[in-house]
Amino acid sequence: MNKRIRWILYAAIVVLYVLHNDFWFWEDPRIVLGLPVGLTYHIGYNLAAAVLLFLLVRFAWPSHLEVAVEQPAEASSTDAGATGGER
Repeated sequence: MNKRIRWILYAAIVVLYVLHNDFWFWEDPRIVLGLPVGLTYHIGYNLAAAVLLFLLVRFAWPSHLEVAVEQPAEASSTDAGATGGER
């Protein structure tokens, strides 16, 4: 099920990419919610992109990035001395 959700989210990225340039509102003089219709569209677009990014992080984040790598404290101090860098 998780793989299916990932592919749906990946398809949503493509859809948002295609919908980014709203050439159909360039010549439209309508006012929606007190703003030009193109600006209102982009407000909605940004909200949709924020929701999509939240869903991508929640369901499609690579699990191998969450593996913590532990290093001994003395290894980091000897590495700094070997390169000549002082902290």
